[in-house]
Amino acid sequence: MRRMTSGRPWLAPSITSLVALGLFATLSLAQPGTAPPAPSAAPPAAGAVMLPESYPWVRLAEAAQPAVVNVRVKAERTRTSGRGDEGIPEQFRRFLPPGFRDRMPDNPRGQRSGLGSGFIVDPSGYVVTNQHVVDGAQTIEVTLSDGRSLTGKVVGSDPETDVALIKVEASGLPTLPLGRSSELKVGEPVMAIGNPFGLDHTVTVGIISGTGRVIGAGRYDDFLQTDAAINPGNSGGPLINTRGQVIGIASAIVSQGGGFQGVGFAIPMDLAQPIVKQLRAEGRVSRGWLGVSIQPITPDLAKSFGLTAREGALVASVSEGSPAEQAGVKPGDVIVRYDGKAVASPRALSTLVASTASGRAVEIGVIRDGKTQPLRVTIAPLKDDRRASAAAPAGGSDRTLGLEVDALTPERARSLGVGGKGVVVTNVRPGSPAADAGLAEGDIIREVNRVPVESADAVRQGITRGQKQVLLRVEREGAARFVVIQLG
Repeated sequence: MRRMTSGRPWLAPSITSLVALGLFATLSLAQPGTAPPAPSAAPPAAGAVMLPESYPWVRLAEAAQPAVVNVRVKAERTRTSGRGDEGIPEQFRRFLPPGFRDRMPDNPRGQRSGLGSGFIVDPSGYVVTNQHVVDGAQTIEVTLSDGRSLTGKVVGSDPETDVALIKVEASGLPTLPLGRSSELKVGEPVMAIGNPFGLDHTVTVGIISGTGRVIGAGRYDDFLQTDAAINPGNSGGPLINTRGQVIGIASAIVSQGGGFQGVGFAIPMDLAQPIVKQLRAEGRVSRGWLGVSIQPITPDLAKSFGLTAREGALVASVSEGSPAEQAGVKPGDVIVRYDGKAVASPRALSTLVASTASGRAVEIGVIRDGKTQPLRVTIAPLKDDRRASAAAPAGGSDRTLGLEVDALTPERARSLGVGGKGVVVTNVRPGSPAADAGLAEGDIIREVNRVPVESADAVRQGITRGQKQVLLRVEREGAARFVVIQLG
């Protein structure tokens, strides 16, 4: 197997089916949280070993297999490499260093073949799998547990969450019920069945090792972590609980050598289920847009803003003309509630907003200057390329912080691809407070201690004598964040 860059996650390559588990011979798509009825126990054969009722895996594996499928894909290979890239499956390549493939020589076009897993969620032939399994597919062959091979068609896929929906022409197919991943507890037992390394219908059992994992796969990372063996070939297969319900979709592994090392990841069913519904209804996924750049609240930021708790999402910037701006949201606000739900972190807010239908009005709660106030915002559809533009003036250095700044002139703003008022960092002294805080040349300082700045003089004037820390609002590569610089 090929080795990934130190500790980076691998997408479990597509090979065949990762069979999840059910509790009855003919499984139907149950409502989330609804446990299927227990099967009637057959009398044990003479001399058979009796398993305790608390160990349901044999029954679950037997019941679930009919609803799990193998997905074989042929896709066009547009670029390959004579220096090792050709042997890396396409779904792994999204983890290669930036520009890596662009440095590889072009080879003649060809086809790549891949195998992955999926599970049936509707008797009429709807199959859930990973987006990276069917990405670029020219042909899809879905093989059922009874040996039938059917032609599959992608109904829709979502690269943001790595979820895809396939349709085959069939009826009366067995299905797997869906459960609620939010009800999972760390340490809860789970089972996965798949086709690791081409070994058909391999069953593995483990526990939920963690929830809410962020592995750098996308902006909606919220993975379940499990030590149930997930290997190359398990992509798209279900992870199930002891009630026979699918609570996750196997998607990625962390491995130094490409094989199982006790760390596998699955997409939570609570995240995947609304995506599947949208794909089936519309063939695509639409997400809500609030129009804010947000960041976590560190202890230093909490102190600077006078917050007693670190829950919520700190607003670093508000996009011009966005729903947030129209609702009165301001940089420095801390969003603590959204549509009646507590906001524990920026990632939680992103997920809530993304799942909100465009045009829907929701109430949010923000902490501003130590007081909580409600705002009403109408969510808009998420679109690409929402950069504001404008310009500003000024110039000099600040020895207290250890950096040099200059005016953000219209010419400089255009060259940096930014707009708005502020100053640009032209130099950071090594070992200075600014360097310790992570500031770098090219950063745009928008505010000092919550006051907008347009010149080096304004930066200096924003720092009071004897002040032990300075709060900056900084923008880098289009992303704004608050930074605390310690002066003590």
